[in-house]
Amino acid sequence: MIRVLVVDDQELMRAGFQMVLGAHQDIEIAGEAANGAEAVQLAEQLRPDVVLMDVRMPVLDGVEATKRIVDAGTSRVLVMTTFDLDEYVYAALQGGASGFLLKDTPPAHLVSALHAVASGDAVVSPSVTRRLLDRFIGDGGGPLRDESALEVLTDREHEVLVLIAKGLSNVEIAGTLFLSEATVKTHVGRILAKLELRDRVQAVVLAYETGLIRPGHR
Repeated sequence: MIRVLVVDDQELMRAGFQMVLGAHQDIEIAGEAANGAEAVQLAEQLRPDVVLMDVRMPVLDGVEATKRIVDAGTSRVLVMTTFDLDEYVYAALQGGASGFLLKDTPPAHLVSALHAVASGDAVVSPSVTRRLLDRFIGDGGGPLRDESALEVLTDREHEVLVLIAKGLSNVEIAGTLFLSEATVKTHVGRILAKLELRDRVQAVVLAYETGLIRPGHR
């Protein structure tokens, strides 16, 4: 059973999420909040597995709420947004969100994403990730972090990190590199441990920030 806290300042949107998610027997709506401050408080009280977080809200926005919830270690956070809020989503990812989806995401994809995040994985959509990072990291300003941070990785781990940054799943990486899925999982785990990263989302951001992969890289 995955317990979800729904956070959105629009009552109609919260009702929609409740209707979609409530139709699944393995998902329980733990509660709902209309702003970031309520989200932080309820996350501490209810300790849901995943907080489904809106970005632009009154009192306390989703970016700061995400950071507080992640820092407290109470729950994992999945951010919901629209394209015109890219800058807020990037900040949320830096604050520890385990991924982001667009609000017009099909219900089946939302459910799948919640399962992934609840299991400790992260949701990184290749197209949305590329648009986001192309805009905020790839405007010609060059890497934002010293690439020497990646020197702890082996050549194979570098290859895997590049493919993670492209948004490939473990299965897809295994097929590309002719490895077993179990071996890929091992590489991913070592990459995250060596670079002291929380999940794949942070790995994607770091890969772009250090210039390991550049916007438009296929």
